[in-house]
Amino acid sequence: MRKIVYTVIGIALAAVAAAAGLLAQQFWSSDSTPPSAATAALSPADRIARGAYLAKAGDCMACHTTRGGAAYAGGRALQTPFGNVISPNITADRATGIGAWSADDFWHALHNGKSRDGRLLYPAFPYTNYTRVTRDDADALYAYLQTVPAVTQANQPHQLRFPYKLQVSLAAWRALYFKPEVFRPETGQSVDWNRGAYLVQGLGHCSACHSARNPLGGSAGEGLSGGLIPALGWYAPSLNARGDWQQEHITALLKTGVSPRATVFGPMAEVVKESLQHLNDSDINAIAVYLKALPADGAAPAFERDGAPEAVAFLQAGAKLYEKHCVDCHGASGAGQPAAYPPLAGNRALTMESAVNPIRIVLNGGFAPGTAGNPRPYSMPPFGHLLSDTEVAQVVSYLRSEWGNNAPPVNGNDVNRYRAIPLD
Repeated sequence: MRKIVYTVIGIALAAVAAAAGLLAQQFWSSDSTPPSAATAALSPADRIARGAYLAKAGDCMACHTTRGGAAYAGGRALQTPFGNVISPNITADRATGIGAWSADDFWHALHNGKSRDGRLLYPAFPYTNYTRVTRDDADALYAYLQTVPAVTQANQPHQLRFPYKLQVSLAAWRALYFKPEVFRPETGQSVDWNRGAYLVQGLGHCSACHSARNPLGGSAGEGLSGGLIPALGWYAPSLNARGDWQQEHITALLKTGVSPRATVFGPMAEVVKESLQHLNDSDINAIAVYLKALPADGAAPAFERDGAPEAVAFLQAGAKLYEKHCVDCHGASGAGQPAAYPPLAGNRALTMESAVNPIRIVLNGGFAPGTAGNPRPYSMPPFGHLLSDTEVAQVVSYLRSEWGNNAPPVNGNDVNRYRAIPLD
């Protein structure tokens, strides 16, 4: 019996030692990449202007600013399946912001996911993507943030459950899912493709939303095959099937929020309004080149529709609701009136495996972003106050079955799950 106890204690001590070693490695191992001569040659004004542009490209303000709060002063609760991560103050305040940080400190935060004091950062700050940002761009971004007016606002502790709030748990997660990288251009691709890849994989951090996550929050590489965003209750669609789009339609959607093929709603509307519309045409075109070249996902198995009388009647009820509430804008053929009213025929937002997006839009309305290229966007009114859960399910199921669309129906329980969730 004593031998067994000693064995168990030995195993436990070995596990603790291994965890301590892992934590120490995560804390202290780092690299330092010096800025290039080209960056050193930039005037301070040019470096700051470059950083301001990159801050828009990364949409940094979205997470580091509370609604109605001072820009970049932090305090926004970023919901995750493991609790809330509270964004920090990144203004130039020396006591509570990053005013006392060096360019090296900032680089290590982006590239290695480590704070100035060596603590590991939670990947709600998407350093898993930002690790690919070049040292030159990191320095420009740092230079800009040092000009942001200092706001004295103490950082709040994260609201994470045990054991996720432990640094040793985070170290174990990083050992599984994170390794510092650098972006390496592919020699067989064009300059535009590589620039688009750099923006999408790096500062744009598109995979943070547009990829599936496992129960521990890890994702497989830089896949963009779509995934549910649990904290927001939206499904970020796959970006791997844009090959059949005309390139000008992709650029229009990214720059203005509307195109003949689709309109952005929900979280993506904020991304377009606050970030993408501010990028120059060259970078928007590069992103479009990269997205259009991504390999398409495998074809989904054909859905075999139920021919039972109850199922047929369910869709017929949806058709009547569509004729009453939707046909004036979207047309009897589902062609819509682009770009004011998006087409429904062949619209992938309707035929994805998850129907959460059309359910939420029917319930709460759909609001395209106001942009310089589309300053007075058309919006879809909410119908949640007019239609029951069953009626919403009927019309959404009809949209997923008509004009060549072929996706499974939804039911009232599916709708009820999202009725109480606000649009944003």
